[in-house]
Amino acid sequence: MSNPRIPYRLSSERPVFPPMQGKRIFVHLVVNVEHWQFDQAMPRTIITPPHGKETIPDVPNFSWADYGMRAGLPRILKLFAERGVPASTSLNAGVIAAYPQAADAMLHAGWEFIGHGVHQRSLNQASGGEEGLVSEALDLITQFTGQPVRGWLSPGLRESDDTPDILMRKGVDHVYDWVVDDLPSWIETRHGDLMAMPYNLEINDSIVYAIEKHATGEMLSRLRHTLRLFEREVEENPRVLAIGLHPHLIGVPHRLQELEDMIDLLQASDDVLFTTGSPIADWFVAATKAEARADSR
Repeated sequence: MSNPRIPYRLSSERPVFPPMQGKRIFVHLVVNVEHWQFDQAMPRTIITPPHGKETIPDVPNFSWADYGMRAGLPRILKLFAERGVPASTSLNAGVIAAYPQAADAMLHAGWEFIGHGVHQRSLNQASGGEEGLVSEALDLITQFTGQPVRGWLSPGLRESDDTPDILMRKGVDHVYDWVVDDLPSWIETRHGDLMAMPYNLEINDSIVYAIEKHATGEMLSRLRHTLRLFEREVEENPRVLAIGLHPHLIGVPHRLQELEDMIDLLQASDDVLFTTGSPIADWFVAATKAEARADSR
């Protein structure tokens, strides 16, 4: 079966889209801020238990994530503020109650809030059903920020067959789970077209350091090669360069310098615009409408 939601097409055959604010590489820094529940099995582990027998509470692996919320996140907030770059938080809504100072700090920093479930658990694990969980997450974030939630990133990027339809029905207009292209695409749902927003599974600290377990420096190397290629490809069409970050991974002392170097590399490029998901979504909608008007002439 081919992709049941997004019709296939070669990226080289897509329409030519205009720049945004005179730039053609749209860098989106996405900080995944998660609530790992102390009385549940951990979503991911850094240390295995003796004899392979899982335990709850899982103090060392919980502490791994908790360190990021206490020490890693302030470092990222400070760095982005110093460099003047916008960012998004892909937020488990449970963070608002569990880590209120963190939620307040991100709101004060002006980060865009992306729905990311309530806790760091798959959508199909919700006791009240997926639609109830999505509604709860969106409601909690909207009540906290005073703004509607436009973007969604499922925990672990895991969806059910119904997720796009549920998201569209709940007012979400773009989702980061479908990492199929370097430009947005349209996802077909029962309620109209939902936007698939580019995200990244290759320049993502969870993949690079928690799963593939590379040495520090690998993420910067991947970004450097990606940027050089994108700088050539944008002669034909813009590119979205999303970077997935987690406070307990990139925010540790031996990796923060790497994040600083990544920002330096990007800020040195004349093609780069730092932005967030909603401006990219608005740009894509406007460009798509302009294309449709041109085709109708």
